[in-house]
Amino acid sequence: MSERIATVSRDTQETRISVTVNLDGSGKLNCETGVPFLDHMLDQVARHGLIDLDIKAEGDLHIDDHHTVEDLGITLGQAFARAIGDKRGIRRYGHAYVPLDEALSRVVVDFSGRAGLFMDVEFTRAAVGRLDTQLFWEFFQGFVNHAMVTLHIDNLKGFNAHHQAETIFKAFGRALRMALEEDPRMAGQMPSTKGSL
Repeated sequence: MSERIATVSRDTQETRISVTVNLDGSGKLNCETGVPFLDHMLDQVARHGLIDLDIKAEGDLHIDDHHTVEDLGITLGQAFARAIGDKRGIRRYGHAYVPLDEALSRVVVDFSGRAGLFMDVEFTRAAVGRLDTQLFWEFFQGFVNHAMVTLHIDNLKGFNAHHQAETIFKAFGRALRMALEEDPRMAGQMPSTKGSL
């Protein structure tokens, strides 16, 4: 496989975001979003996905975190789509179950070329720190719409909202890692009977 690295910038009246991804990294994160709990969650994606992420985001946080979180999902999705190339030789599908104490989440991803988010999560609190838990849906919706993936997220157990979120993001990273790995048995073939994704 050729080098799978991409940089994407997004500049609007609400946010200025730059994202660089290396899909074949070692799990390094360099991140400044101004939203501390989001930074913590992105660290889980990088570490468990073995994806290097370099993220700089400036947003209208004096209003709230919504635009920054949503636009970061969009920009990250665009960077993934650019870095992955034509998808020849990848596993395409990935899944992970991740526990953290009482919490357990499952994430399944398909680099299908079709955007779809199916998220069944009932957070036990409205916010973790200052971050509104509704914004996790906005982040993932932005990601799937621009990475063009199908993503299923289920929190199966949990009463601590921090643990619920952390298991989701760890499982997301692990599922990405599995789906994006080179499949030696595919030998550069397209992982679809259609011949393209």
